[in-house]
Amino acid sequence: MIRSPDRKILLNISSFQILAMFRRGLFYSYLSIYLRFFLGLSVTETTLFATLPMILNVVFQTFVWGGISDRYQKRRTLIIIGEITAAIATVLVWFLHTIPVSRHAAGYVIIVGLSVAEIFWSMSNVAWSALISDLYVAYERTAVQGRLASIGALGRIVGVWIGGLAYDGLARRYEGWGFHTGLLFFIASAVMLVSTIPMFFVPEGGIAREKPGVKVSRPDEGTTYSRRFLLFLVAMVLINFGRNSVAVTKTQYLVLDDGFDVSSSLLSYIVNMQSLAALIMGFVVARVSRRIADSTLIAGGSALACLNLLGFALARGLGAIFGSNFLAGASDVVIYTSSYTYASKLIPPSHRGRQFALYNATFFLSWGLGATIVAGPLVDVLIGIGKSQVVAYRMSFLAGLGMVIAGMLVFAACQRCNAGSPRNRR
Repeated sequence: MIRSPDRKILLNISSFQILAMFRRGLFYSYLSIYLRFFLGLSVTETTLFATLPMILNVVFQTFVWGGISDRYQKRRTLIIIGEITAAIATVLVWFLHTIPVSRHAAGYVIIVGLSVAEIFWSMSNVAWSALISDLYVAYERTAVQGRLASIGALGRIVGVWIGGLAYDGLARRYEGWGFHTGLLFFIASAVMLVSTIPMFFVPEGGIAREKPGVKVSRPDEGTTYSRRFLLFLVAMVLINFGRNSVAVTKTQYLVLDDGFDVSSSLLSYIVNMQSLAALIMGFVVARVSRRIADSTLIAGGSALACLNLLGFALARGLGAIFGSNFLAGASDVVIYTSSYTYASKLIPPSHRGRQFALYNATFFLSWGLGATIVAGPLVDVLIGIGKSQVVAYRMSFLAGLGMVIAGMLVFAACQRCNAGSPRNRR
């Protein structure tokens, strides 16, 4: 293991991160609006663009790429192959979605196409999680993830801003122009290709770097899942599903004519409050992570998520919306960085591929599946029985709040049953 990777390695890892977050901010911040208001999908249908791809992402991380990563210990190679293949698939998705005459059908082409592309992104996702643990010792991981979160936030801020400008062609074209003409697809694909360049200068990774002669597990060998790891996963499912169940529908809520009625450019500023919080909190977490236990950080991040959801449910002005989205970004960073380190201490080095795939599933599935089974149906049902759209969306925030609280209770139980475990002490 590299105890303190040199600056060049950290620079290359950071370059990949900033480009990856630029692409996500550029593309996904506005895709939900495009599907809902340009292509005419229902609220629940729009959530499928996150749900179906994430299900395939998790399946392939867990049953394909995680096993390959554990067997061959090839992290960097999987990242590069995954990004290049997904970049090609993204362009194909745009082309295929222009073929159907029906806009509704075009929306489903995007959903199915992104689901296929996600198979290859999942290769990169699981390898990235394992690579960070390969390169850094346990007590450094939260700080490193915090720095990467801050750096990634810079990329996301620029991506969201450019995405907002491109969505309607600098306000000179129609709403959805950036997706409809393919511009946002092309930029996202190009950024994925460029992001692979710094990865060629990063070590391959693998546990052989930690301890020469360590036995590498094979996919058919048994994998041990500790009780505390499984209970931790349950807590993270509830916390992440609760706070992220509204991630897809939040932008729809903000552009409602009878609600806040924000423009795409103003929406970019609201979304970027989340990125600004991530930028700030990433550095804060990096500085305090060695003095505050990961379990305390997880609890604190969850509390911030509760305040964020409550703020969106009760907000009557844009000031509260900006503030609540800032809290959302802060909670994202605190929860992700601390829970990653918490999980890494529970995962045997030889099984990082498969067990990090399960940990990643608590995040990836929450973006779409939480919206599809909680927020989307709740909004559609309430609108169907005559409630206003504003009220329907606000109730989805309260439902998410309830799930986060339930997750915090499970995590508290996890802490009590592991209080005496030396592995969990700081």
